[in-house]
Amino acid sequence: MPPPVGWTGSCMLDRVLPSNPEVRIHMPIVNRVADLQPDIQAWRRDIHENPELLYDVHRTASFVADRLREFGCDEVATGLGRTGVVGVIKGKKGPAKGDVKVIGLRADMDALPIEEQTNLPYASKTPGKMHACGHDGHTAMLLGAARYLAETRNFAGDAVVIFQPAEEGGAGAAAMIKDGLMDRFGIEQVYGMHNGPGIPIGSFAIRSGPIMAATDAIDIKIEGHGGHAARPHKCIDSVLVGAQLITALQQIVARTIDPLDSAVISMCEFHAGNARNVIPQTAELRGTVRTLTKEVRDLVEKRVREVVDGVARMTGARIDLTYEHGYPVTVNHDAQTEFASRIAREVAGASNVHEMPPLMGAEDFSYMLEARPGAFIFCGNGDSAGLHHPAYNFNDEAIVFGTSYFVKIVENALAA
Repeated sequence: MPPPVGWTGSCMLDRVLPSNPEVRIHMPIVNRVADLQPDIQAWRRDIHENPELLYDVHRTASFVADRLREFGCDEVATGLGRTGVVGVIKGKKGPAKGDVKVIGLRADMDALPIEEQTNLPYASKTPGKMHACGHDGHTAMLLGAARYLAETRNFAGDAVVIFQPAEEGGAGAAAMIKDGLMDRFGIEQVYGMHNGPGIPIGSFAIRSGPIMAATDAIDIKIEGHGGHAARPHKCIDSVLVGAQLITALQQIVARTIDPLDSAVISMCEFHAGNARNVIPQTAELRGTVRTLTKEVRDLVEKRVREVVDGVARMTGARIDLTYEHGYPVTVNHDAQTEFASRIAREVAGASNVHEMPPLMGAEDFSYMLEARPGAFIFCGNGDSAGLHHPAYNFNDEAIVFGTSYFVKIVENALAA
């Protein structure tokens, strides 16, 4: 993800990271967090070496739960959303100044089915799996925040640290909510974070309202009438029908959606035939839809169904459409976004916190923001490979910024 236009990428520099004398950080970085950086980095690299997919994050969840118990969390719950872990840390100050008594902080734990190509000494030990999205970093930073908060307890109320499985397509956030996450722990507001390749280290990016897109899946099965390639007039050509569908579907965004709104339809798979002189009987198309509002999401689905029906009637082919809703739009709440922006400015300096355009990628933290007010923020990962790339690696220099942000969210939201 490229940084927004006008970013300087610099920060005020006056404290040296113990693990890297070349990296200096803004004074509001919590000193104790900087001291913890080597431990947080070690946890991150251990998790990176041992990636797990979707809900099958048993080792990672056990690692997280063990650390939370070591830190002295007041409660450690496992098995929410199948393999999610929750820690509760009670503040020692009180009463709270504000109305909010319980703050949730979320990190995701799962990796991706990608073969790692980093050649790092701590690269994945599991062929075909790697942390190519930085969830190892998210988990380690939240563990660092949990350790600090359990040591200091310089807040009133409860800090609830949430370690979620299956963000990468498995809707682990929804599964944890279904298991009672919000009500069981009394969570009133919830905050999440993702690293951002291309965003300078020591910078944050955020926006109020839609920040990431809804994602829906299109699966289309075409049944025509196969035959000899030299006798097309005797056939219903499933390849031609598929090509017409792809062209017609692109017209939805170009000629139905308001140019000031956003929508993406990408048909990314087209499977048909296995011989150059045979018109295939069947073809299959698969694609994705991305939208930023419920109204546009509903309109795109309506038009996709109409286009598929129209092409079927025009060509005589049988076309079966499966249209599945995935993650909803990730919508930051106004008041919590302003609060999160203020905390980020406190950590990184005002010049290093920027309003970003919405992204058409998806994030299942959207379910948590539907359940409770909160905000999702991006923390700079520097000049790294992009997310989901086999050469990607979370930048350990970001640890102090992300961890300090989590800490200060709690200490400020639950101030006594």
